Order: sequence, then structure tokens, then C-alpha cells
Amino acid sequence: MKFCSQCGASVSLRVPEGDNLPRHVCDACGTIHYLNPKIVAGCILEWQDRILLCRRAIEPRYGFWTLPAGFMENDESAMAAAAREALEEARAVGENLKLYGVYSLIHVSQVYLMFRGELKDGHASPGHESLEVGLYAEQEIPWDQIAFTVVHETLRQYFVERRSGVFHTHLGDIIRDGNHQFRIERYY
Repeated sequence: MKFCSQCGASVSLRVPEGDNLPRHVCDACGTIHYLNPKIVAGCILEWQDRILLCRRAIEPRYGFWTLPAGFMENDESAMAAAAREALEEARAVGENLKLYGVYSLIHVSQVYLMFRGELKDGHASPGHESLEVGLYAEQEIPWDQIAFTVVHETLRQYFVERRSGVFHTHLGDIIRDGNHQFRIERYY
């Protein structure tokens, strides 16, 4: 950030009085500009034991598969954001959505809110951010072509729980190590 959104003057990165973290502070009017994590909402939609996946038509990870998910908008609930993303990316309507997992991706300042639910009438088709969509049984999922660690881990846990018939709500962090590998630390 270079300029204040309040008055247009330049900003400096410094620790404001009473704070403990560096912030962008306007040199003229003193406005503190907080940069906070982005919320991503998505969903696992199931139809007859198959999961809806979207093949990405945008970067990052163009051509890889993911669950319908995207950034939450202002004036929108988390569940509404997940449903909207399914509609935008896969022209899919999700029903009976329930919170499934909350994952912090500290290395990119994002928090994922993943829901699970049912795909209404089994209908889906590519939206403007998807090359294609498909319904996949567990053994058909292109595991080596899943776009993001958080999606891979969410699906892996989902299938374990689906086999047991008992679903839990998950809380975890996706951690990036020094070798650019990712792992999940789960808290229940």
C-alpha cells in the first residue's frame, strides 16, 4: 500500500501507538489501514455418492480440479458465499449446507470455510471460472490434479467420515514448511 484511501496522502509502514504489529499509517491524516485475512467459502456437494468438482479456468492452478469455492463478498453470510460460488463456478445449487471445516492458511492470509451439502437435482455445468465440471466417486477423483492442499485434505477427511457415517466439524491450519510442502494440523 502506498497511498491512503481516506485522503490520498502517502502511507508509512510502522507500529501505531497502542498496537504491536506494523500497519500502513497515513502520514497526513493518521488513518490506520488494517490488512486482514481473506475469507474463502466453498462446499462439498454430493449427488448419489459422487462429489462435484470444477476444473479451474483461472489462475492460480489453471486446469487443476477443485471444489467450488471463492472469496466471500461484503454484505454476505459465509453460507451464502459458499452457495453463490457453487452457482457461479458450476451453475450448481447446494442444499442443506452444513459447516464442515475451518482452515487457516497462514502463509497466504486466508481462512477457508468449507461446507458440505447436497447437489440439487444432480445438475451442474461450467460457469465462467470453470473449464468443466464433473461428479466423481471417491476412486475416480484425480487426486494428483487437485489444485489446493486445503481442498485435497478436506476431501480426504470427508471420504473417511462418509465411510464411517459420522461427520464432524473440523478446525485446522495448513502449514507450509521450508521445502514448500504443506501439511495440515488438525484441531477438533
